[in-house]
Amino acid sequence: MRLVQLTVPTGKRQTILETLDDREIDYVVTDEDGNRDYAAVAYFPLPSPAVEPVLDELQDAGVDEDAYTVVVDAETVVSRRFEALREEYEEGDVESDRISRQELRTEAESLTPTFGVYSIMTIISSVVATAGLLLDSPAVVVGSMVIAPLIGPALGASVGSVIDEEELFVESITYQIIGVILAIAAAAVFAWMVRVTNIVPPGLVLGEVDEISERLAPDLLSLAVALGAGVAGIVSIATGISVALVGVMIAAALIPPAAAAGIAIAWGQPDAAIGSTVLVFVNVLSVNLAGLLTLWYLGYRPENLFALGETEQRVRKRVVGLVVIVLIFSAFLGVITYTSYQAGNFEENAREEVALALSEDEFAEYQLLELEVIMDDDYPFQSPERVVVTIGGPPGETAPGLGSDLRDRIEHHSDGPIEVEIRYIAIFEE
Repeated sequence: MRLVQLTVPTGKRQTILETLDDREIDYVVTDEDGNRDYAAVAYFPLPSPAVEPVLDELQDAGVDEDAYTVVVDAETVVSRRFEALREEYEEGDVESDRISRQELRTEAESLTPTFGVYSIMTIISSVVATAGLLLDSPAVVVGSMVIAPLIGPALGASVGSVIDEEELFVESITYQIIGVILAIAAAAVFAWMVRVTNIVPPGLVLGEVDEISERLAPDLLSLAVALGAGVAGIVSIATGISVALVGVMIAAALIPPAAAAGIAIAWGQPDAAIGSTVLVFVNVLSVNLAGLLTLWYLGYRPENLFALGETEQRVRKRVVGLVVIVLIFSAFLGVITYTSYQAGNFEENAREEVALALSEDEFAEYQLLELEVIMDDDYPFQSPERVVVTIGGPPGETAPGLGSDLRDRIEHHSDGPIEVEIRYIAIFEE
């Protein structure tokens, strides 16, 4: 529910009040003595879905942009006419639950802090995320997402596109580009300082840190996070629901990958930063694409109907452009996913071959204790480099021919040269 406070221009009082009466809207009018351009101030409650069409109709009746209109939340309205309005406008779906175009623009602007605050909070968020990745701490990484001020710019570009506010669009795009650059740069500088001061072990291997390695070689599933965040962000802002948690989700798609890219750069492995950098950009584009499509689906259009055709054409071009770029990046992620799939198949095949070899009668006394596939450092397209097979058997004995048999079987499933290491552990029977 909303309470609208509307300044009534001189000479338009009767027309505006007749419009409200025709709509059967309850209102209260007070005379205005502070400005001779306005004769009165009208107060009237509206269901949220009614704000946009009623304000548009009042604008057609003579309320121009120079007059100010204040729309605030109303906790309770007791009125039979209000209930009739609610039944007229509220249809129980997302489209009827959305806030007005005027409120949407204000909400999008309010979610974007000043440039100084935005820059500082982005840098802090990136530094915290970098620390969390190096500590291999999911809790710290999640904490970095909470303080990231990314939801405003991420959704503001979509809002500016559909309501024909190019200034908001340009500002949001600029914020996003600068935010990504700041996040990666801050992560790189902080990670470099941590490395040269030996705060982390000098021999730290990035691939051995789970929180880092999973972002250096991302797969297609990462797109689901960005697309889901974009849709959820727009639905939450358009329906007036709290966007705090959705902001965390958008930050989850952007901040940790940016921090991982910065860490890879600080470790002198720019090739390793390719995958996470691509993930950052594809997630940014996916959030914008999902937001744009969702807003258009919800029925948001520019205030000036004469600009509808031009805006629709502009939105269509931007959607097509975003789709093409996202598909190109998705193909890159698809190759990474396929490479990971092949590595998984190789490990499964190697495990099956070891089990088949040990099932033979001559090796009946031996059993597989562990099989580990170690990947190379060629990020983001990693492949198996070494296989360590740990075999348990009688003490003081090694099975003749077992090692060479296992090597032949495992190498058969590898597309390239691979090192196979066989380890024996004595098992004493009680």
